[in-house]
Amino acid sequence: MPAASCHIMEGSPRELVESAQAEFEGPLTGYAAGLLAGDWERARDVVQDTFIKLHRQDPELIRGRLKSWLYTVCRNRAIDVLRKENPMMTSASEAFEKLDDAEPTPSDAMERKERFEEVIRFLERLPENQREVIRLKFQGDLSYKEIAEVTGLSVSNVGFLIHTGIKRLRILMGVEVA
Repeated sequence: MPAASCHIMEGSPRELVESAQAEFEGPLTGYAAGLLAGDWERARDVVQDTFIKLHRQDPELIRGRLKSWLYTVCRNRAIDVLRKENPMMTSASEAFEKLDDAEPTPSDAMERKERFEEVIRFLERLPENQREVIRLKFQGDLSYKEIAEVTGLSVSNVGFLIHTGIKRLRILMGVEVA
């Protein structure tokens, strides 16, 4: 765990939330926007709800796993929002329709956007479970263990899904697979 995250667990609940917001608000908002089909306004609301829940949480119960706890709560809240809007939805598969790119530099914005859109098109062709773990790994920067905590899968299953998903992406995109 980075040094910045180690001190997060000390101090008042307010200090915990402020430190967590400084470190995770941006990445969580991007993750939530991906789940919410690119709706950044709803994503910010979901992340706000996540930090409200953190403020009410006993810090001892999340010691050493703050990042995975935040992503789990954020994921569950985003899925709740989607289900409220579409009660017939039984999974998070519809949540992965659209994902905005991270802030590119102006000089390469178009190239990155085109590459990103191409990867997303191919990513959408993967099974839902592979899409989700790949997004958590590369968009959320979560470890296999943290992804397992968020999704309820075993660590070995997470590794298998990421490996097979990336291998399939490479095949779909015509990249040599050794």
